[in-house]
Amino acid sequence: MRAFVITSPQVGSVVEVAEPQIGNHDLLVEIERVGICGTDVEFFNGDMAYLASGHAQYPLQLGHEWCGRVIEIGSKVAPHWRGKFVTGDTMLGCQQCARCTSGYQHLCHDRDEVGIRNGYPGALAQRLVIPEFAAHELPDDLDPALGAMVEPTGNALRSVDATKLVTGDRMLIFGPGTIGLLCALIAQSRGIEVHLVGVEEHSLIFAQQFGFAGVHHIDAIPKLPVHAIIDATFNKDIPALALELLEPGRTVVYIGIAGGPSMIDSRTLVLKDLTAVGILSASPGIAGAIQLLSSGVIDPRPLIASVVSLEESAQVLAGERPGAIGYGPKIHIKP
Repeated sequence: MRAFVITSPQVGSVVEVAEPQIGNHDLLVEIERVGICGTDVEFFNGDMAYLASGHAQYPLQLGHEWCGRVIEIGSKVAPHWRGKFVTGDTMLGCQQCARCTSGYQHLCHDRDEVGIRNGYPGALAQRLVIPEFAAHELPDDLDPALGAMVEPTGNALRSVDATKLVTGDRMLIFGPGTIGLLCALIAQSRGIEVHLVGVEEHSLIFAQQFGFAGVHHIDAIPKLPVHAIIDATFNKDIPALALELLEPGRTVVYIGIAGGPSMIDSRTLVLKDLTAVGILSASPGIAGAIQLLSSGVIDPRPLIASVVSLEESAQVLAGERPGAIGYGPKIHIKP
C-alpha cells in the first residue's frame, strides 16, 4: 500500500508500507480525500510538542482530516457499515477508563490519535483502519471535499458553541486560517456579528469575500464592545490581548496553540468575571459538523485552494501551494 511517511524533520516521501490489518471491531476504509492542517505541518517541521513529550516519534504517517468508503469490516462489526461513506474521530480512547465512560474519551490518558499520537497510522495513504466506535457515517452523496472538512468543522462548532452567543451579539475571531474562517461562517449563520482579525494581507483579502461585518488588520481593531473572542492563532501574545478586549462577564475560547508558553494574567480574568474555555478536539462536535455540512448551513469549499496527489504531500507540508487557485488556506490530498 502507498502511504506518505515522514522519517525526520522536513524529510518525507511516498513509500510502500504493509497493508493495514483489521481487528474484529475495526473498519478498513479506502481513503478518498485528506486535509492538511497546522498539526501536520508542525510534525513535518519537527516542532510538534508530542515529539518532545514522547507521545510521537518518527517515522510518522500523518492525516486526521479525512473521508472514505468502508471496504472491509471485522468479524464483530455491525454489517451495515460495509460500503458506507465515512469519516472518523481522531481521538481513540481506551473505552474503559472513567473519562471514556463518561463522555470524555477524547481526553483519555491512554488514547491514540489517528495520524498523530502513539504511532497510529493516519490517512495520508490509500487505506486506513479505524475502530467501529470512532466511525461516523456520512450521506452517500456528500462531496468528499466536505467529508474531509468534518474534523476542522467540529472544532470550529465546539468553539462557537462555547461562546454561548445569540443573534445580534458581536464576536471577534483572531486568525483567518481554516479554523478561524469556519468559526466565522458558523457564527455568521446564527446571525452573530462577526469581526475577523489577522496579519497577512492576502488572508484578509480572501476573508472579505464572505461578507463578515468586519475584516481587520491586528493593528486596526475597531473599538467596539465584544461579547466573545475566539483565538484561532499560533500567536503567544493573543491570549492576553483577548482578555483585555473582551466585555466583562463574557467568554474567550482558545483553540489555537502557540509554539511557546502564552501567558495570561488571571487577575484580568477574575476582575472582569470572564470565562476562558480551551478546545482540544472535534470529537464531541463531529455529529453536529456533519449536520452543518450536509444540510448546507455552511459551505466551506471555497476555503480549499487545491486538491493534489499523495506525491505532492511534502511540498504542501513545506508550505508550497501546488495548483492553488487563490488564497484559500486549505489544501486537500487525493490518495
